[in-house]
Amino acid sequence: MERRQYRRRTVRTAGALGLTLALGTGVGGCSDLGLPAEDVSSGAGDPITLLTGAAAALTDAGSSKAGTAMEMATGGTRVTIRGKGVYDYVHRLGRLTVVLPEDPAGAEEHRPLTELLAPGALFMKNRGAGVPTDKWVRVETATLSDGNLVTGGVTDPYTAAEVLRGTRRASYVGRTELAGVPVRHYRGTADLARAARYAPADVRKSLAAAAKGFATEQVPFDAYLDDQGRLRKLRQRFSFVNGRQKTPVAVTSTTLLYDFGAPAVVALPHERDIYAGRIAEDAGTDGA
Repeated sequence: MERRQYRRRTVRTAGALGLTLALGTGVGGCSDLGLPAEDVSSGAGDPITLLTGAAAALTDAGSSKAGTAMEMATGGTRVTIRGKGVYDYVHRLGRLTVVLPEDPAGAEEHRPLTELLAPGALFMKNRGAGVPTDKWVRVETATLSDGNLVTGGVTDPYTAAEVLRGTRRASYVGRTELAGVPVRHYRGTADLARAARYAPADVRKSLAAAAKGFATEQVPFDAYLDDQGRLRKLRQRFSFVNGRQKTPVAVTSTTLLYDFGAPAVVALPHERDIYAGRIAEDAGTDGA
């Protein structure tokens, strides 16, 4: 597999899944920088140091299985888009099967999408909207106003961890368990612009785009780390405007990581398999 073979003709679309975001709920910030006595006695260390190093801990882990959930309100109804797959943190490559929510109006059921995540790029199959079923749509994540933290219906697990590099405030909540694994729960707020400054080059442009495109650069989060410092669960709350309304909406993205070391072989599409036409529902947008 050639890791750089994803540099191909691009179909640009600011609404890759055609998501209509409306309404939303506000979320609060988080607490102090002090280290609670319970955290000191646990030997966990400073919360900000641990959180800003979460992406590096994933790279050390190599790979894992991943589950995602993105919740938003649309048309007065709260919907959830779910994904499940594997991720290679060393090469920044992931493969997820994404299931769209049922249409309450009774429209034809959506087929699951296959999404491939790569540095700077998102590939989607079963995209619909006039795209042949045997073709992939490719989107440059740096061209998206959200840096692909929201557009794809999932948040790239590695990029989600890189957001934590921008952690400015964090506190230790306590110990709990996830699927039988002991974890430490932290709550804090990250700054997207700060995360972009400290992120590796292959993530920096996407985070910089998100810092400019979201309604606010501040991202409240709840993070759960195991005793090896690896992210097991991350819930992030983004404030997003998708161009269809002026009022920001709240989008909650939850990432679950498990089975570290599981095989994560991700083959990116060949040039001939990339759709080069215009997506029907985006005919009025810029790009080709």
